[in-house]
Amino acid sequence: MAELQVSALTKVFPDGTRALDDVSLVARSGRVLTLLGPSGCGKSTLLRMIAGLETITSGAVSIDGREVNEVAPKDRNIAMVFQSYALYPHMTVAENMGFSLRLRKADPKLIAERVAQAAKILNLGDFLQRFPRELSGGQRQRVAMGRAIVRDPKVFLFDEPLSNLDAKLRVQMRGEIKELHQKLKTTAVYVTHDQIEAMTMADRIVVMRDGWIEQIGDPLQLYDKPANLFVAGFIGSPSMNFFDAKIVSGAGGTVADAGFFRAPVQGKAAEAVGRDVVLGIRPEDIYDLANAQQNGYLPVETRVEVVEFLGNELQLQLSAGGQTFVARVSTNTQTRPGANLRVGFNLKKLHVFDKATEAALR
Repeated sequence: MAELQVSALTKVFPDGTRALDDVSLVARSGRVLTLLGPSGCGKSTLLRMIAGLETITSGAVSIDGREVNEVAPKDRNIAMVFQSYALYPHMTVAENMGFSLRLRKADPKLIAERVAQAAKILNLGDFLQRFPRELSGGQRQRVAMGRAIVRDPKVFLFDEPLSNLDAKLRVQMRGEIKELHQKLKTTAVYVTHDQIEAMTMADRIVVMRDGWIEQIGDPLQLYDKPANLFVAGFIGSPSMNFFDAKIVSGAGGTVADAGFFRAPVQGKAAEAVGRDVVLGIRPEDIYDLANAQQNGYLPVETRVEVVEFLGNELQLQLSAGGQTFVARVSTNTQTRPGANLRVGFNLKKLHVFDKATEAALR
């Protein structure tokens, strides 16, 4: 196991494009660190710089305390799993998995042992003599992971490895990669734009935007306490609902006035009297008041626009005060499009963001 440290890393391309700007993070030994963000945020560029496939403009990458900026990729003791599998079509599964060791002129007996061990871990024992064209997408991805495992690296790098798989297979492979990591306990950096993938697989998540780090934290922290408007909207599916409001103070206390509802606020939000804010609440924190206790909930009268049945829940598109928002409610809710529905916002789960800076006010 090894600790990976990135210090003040910056990447500027020859045309002046700044892909990364002063990025610092630590991937703890034996843990999974996920780089999460939309396309173009710099996460894959960062991964390639860690791997040595992209030059560093400034800053440093260190593995186990050793700076590797000038170390060739093959000598960094890392292994990378690509989105495209990158398997050699003319080689068998066994040959693909052992290829990197053959390049190092490793002992054939050691290669055979490592390949057999990786095949056992990945349930590929019956496929070692097959060619990539004879495998399914999930099996090819396991071969790509097996090729990384045989190297016994200090750090695994995963570059959106599940993007080419269908939805059902992605869920299966998520579980297999998680199980694999629990067996190997190797430090891993995992790049994805899928927030569900990040939430389910990571010990810590780095949320990126435009070459910057917006927030670093464990999945629960990012979900419950997003640092700003971007993180709040990016984490969660469906995404958080947002409402423009203004902080006002009166005889009844300090509230955020969103027009069609007024919510009491505390902490830094209560100190922002007169400022424009954005209120956020997740769909699962909006309840049908006919099926929930009303204490602690802010009642809101809505009109039902769309009803989606998802088996274990209803996903409702509601409208009120000229705005639309989404609620996830129990299938016990009896409603239909065009009906009126009284819902409650869980006040304990209401987020307040400064509209100008987008920072959370707590």
